[in-house]
Amino acid sequence: MPEARVVPDKITYSAAISASEKCGQWQLALSLLSLMPEARVVPNKITYSAAISACEKGGQWQLALNLLSLMPEARVVPDTINYNAAISACEKGGQWQLALNLLSLMPEARLEPNEITYSAAISAFEKGGQWQLALSLLSLMPEAKVVPNEITYNAAISACEKGGQWQLALILLSLMPEARVVPNEITYSAAISACEKGEKVAAGTWPFEQHA
Repeated sequence: MPEARVVPDKITYSAAISASEKCGQWQLALSLLSLMPEARVVPNKITYSAAISACEKGGQWQLALNLLSLMPEARVVPDTINYNAAISACEKGGQWQLALNLLSLMPEARLEPNEITYSAAISAFEKGGQWQLALSLLSLMPEAKVVPNEITYNAAISACEKGGQWQLALILLSLMPEARVVPNEITYSAAISACEKGEKVAAGTWPFEQHA
């Protein structure tokens, strides 16, 4: 019998790029993406999302943004997932200004940010020492009908901690039960660290007593 030849299609490439992303092989992911035109296979949103995520995990925020910018040229309209991956790449690369810029572009692209978008952006602000922006974005979530989760609150509390805003860190912690979000070890650690930095060691025991 003649040997069967398997021709890679869109699904095959997307799966391979996704596997590369999960293995932390961003170079391989980009290599596979670059081979698609030659194979006459058109990338889709899933393909680009996996490739952008691969760059994000590899700390290649410039490449992640480049891929996002190339999508319209390839006649692929970016969606919220693609933007989330790019914002996460900026967050990991310490590029809070670029994360903010991407977030501001989403309404123009008729895309609605979700909890992943907000969490990534707030984390970017936290890493950039922008506690005011972190709190501002957190306050906008109810209006956007997006429910904050523990990741969102943790990032906002950490932003307050880094900014020396121990009172605000404790206020956020106290608001979590009302929002039906359960604080975890990271939450308490950030809140207590904020109190310690504010030389409020006595207050630092309060979160545990309040939520015991």
